[in-house]
Amino acid sequence: MLLFERLNRLFPLWAILFAIIAVMQPAWFTGLAGEIQTLLALIMFAMGLTLSKDDFLGVLRAPLPVGVGVLLQFVVMPLAALGVSVAMGLSTELTTGMVLVGATAGGTASNVMTWLAGGRVALSVSMTLVSTLASVAATPLIAWLLVGQVVNVPVWGMLLSIAKLVIAPIAIGVVVHHFLASRIRRVEPALATLAMAAIVLIIAIVVGLNVDNLASLGPVVALAVIAHNLIGLGGGYGISRLCGFDRRTARTVAIEVGMQNSGLAVALANQFFTATAALPGALFSVWHNVSGSLLAGYWKRRPVDESDVEAVAAR
Repeated sequence: MLLFERLNRLFPLWAILFAIIAVMQPAWFTGLAGEIQTLLALIMFAMGLTLSKDDFLGVLRAPLPVGVGVLLQFVVMPLAALGVSVAMGLSTELTTGMVLVGATAGGTASNVMTWLAGGRVALSVSMTLVSTLASVAATPLIAWLLVGQVVNVPVWGMLLSIAKLVIAPIAIGVVVHHFLASRIRRVEPALATLAMAAIVLIIAIVVGLNVDNLASLGPVVALAVIAHNLIGLGGGYGISRLCGFDRRTARTVAIEVGMQNSGLAVALANQFFTATAALPGALFSVWHNVSGSLLAGYWKRRPVDESDVEAVAAR
């Protein structure tokens, strides 16, 4: 398992490496375009295998941070995506892709980054679960509200797709976990590696499909994606502190809000729109893992004084 843990720590490196390979050899990945949905379902199933009923009870133990985090997820991130797109004059296709990224739930990698940062892992998992469940209705609704006048967003089709790609595989994974919890616990690093490999492959496929556009669109979209991600991280932390949450909780919310399920955004963009609309999701998948890793490392070196947690709890 030590080998898998070492591989997992290099997640950002693998994402960047395979994106570069896809630019140099796009033909290696473009033929796998039809497998993106299968890969996403695999990621969700792997996540479900690591979850139990206790993770769901975490929502009841800390309802306010979960509620604030999910609200920020579906308010700050979609509006920031639209605002950045308009400010930078992005095309309709790219704006659609940006909004899809902003309208999705928290990414599963956020749980890993929260652990690395010394945050509240149970809270992170709870927010991921709630935002994922909420995304069944929230993602197509937000996409319709923000870009529906520009693009004919297939609301019901997207809703059914999210239910199939996210809810079903997670539910199956949780059921399997119920019966095989002890065995699964021993191979969790390997499951994380499997999910990481699937995410990296999705990134490579989408980059390969967009290689002709990268020269002209890449730098502009990359800047938009970086701005979008930083708004989520900064907004999540700042608003959490304004709500009176301790720093450890605020760090957790910041990572959860700033790290989106961009793999789902890529799958939806490919299924309902164009390869160009999938480009923001692909670049976000690379960047948010890099920024998340850097931020987690920074916070890990600056542990939270437990007196801060106790003082907030006593208010």
